[in-house]
Amino acid sequence: MRIGAIEAGGTKFVCGIGNENGVIEDRVQFPTELPEQTLSNVISYFRDKKVDAIGIGTFGPIDLDPSSPRYGYVTTTPKPGWSDYPFLPVLKREFDVPFGWDTDVNAAAFGEATWGAAKGLDSCVYYTIGTGVGVGVFAEGKLVHGLTHPEGGHIPLRRHPDDTFEGWCPYHGDCLEGMAAGPALEKRWGVKGSELAPDHKAWELEAYYIAQALSGTILLLSPKKIILGGGVMHQFHLFPLIRQQVKDYLNGYVRAREVLEGIDDYIVPPGLGDNAGLCGALALGLQALQSAGKAQ
Repeated sequence: MRIGAIEAGGTKFVCGIGNENGVIEDRVQFPTELPEQTLSNVISYFRDKKVDAIGIGTFGPIDLDPSSPRYGYVTTTPKPGWSDYPFLPVLKREFDVPFGWDTDVNAAAFGEATWGAAKGLDSCVYYTIGTGVGVGVFAEGKLVHGLTHPEGGHIPLRRHPDDTFEGWCPYHGDCLEGMAAGPALEKRWGVKGSELAPDHKAWELEAYYIAQALSGTILLLSPKKIILGGGVMHQFHLFPLIRQQVKDYLNGYVRAREVLEGIDDYIVPPGLGDNAGLCGALALGLQALQSAGKAQ
């Protein structure tokens, strides 16, 4: 079978074709422009591909309620032209196939649970820490939505006692995204995170804030794996700093072997690497096909 996948990011779209084993067979990417131009590129790519289903993992916020008249819309995004845009309905008019639809981070969590670092587990949490911070939650074998969908990038944090940075989030200032996303690093230090030395004091602060969020996640959701992706997490020296800070925060309260003895295998990079989002969209498409009763 041939499944289409769309990883819709704030700066670029990645489209691909894959199979039921999670193998990406073809892919293309282009900049995220105004929705009409961007989706014209998407439609052109898929028009001759003869896919059986299409999965979409997209930046948001988005409407995930199938009973809502605005199901499939992007809602309150600051991305120019995309707020209140009928993303999914536009594609449904072009392709008569089942569609999977979710956030980009939920898709990445689903991809990792299906083929990646959380394969075989019934729960995991995926954080992407890059231009923004997003959180995808896979719990008891399914993706979590709820009132809307998880927005863990905007949780409040306890400030580091030596930190005077005001934060850059336009909504909350010093939330997780405001303190730890890529633009926060650049605004705080005057250069991109990739230009900072591994022993720069920036990384101690970064680990301090990320570890707070992860500790709260462990206490609230008790996931069986935590996966950290996104551009900031390409700085792999962050992982041991974060793991140690999590252990310090929890202070032995969570008496699970994975935290006390095996945290290197508990808080991990994506098993699918930079393909987590695209493979997650592929998994959403496959799920939609199976739900429609058309899987062979």
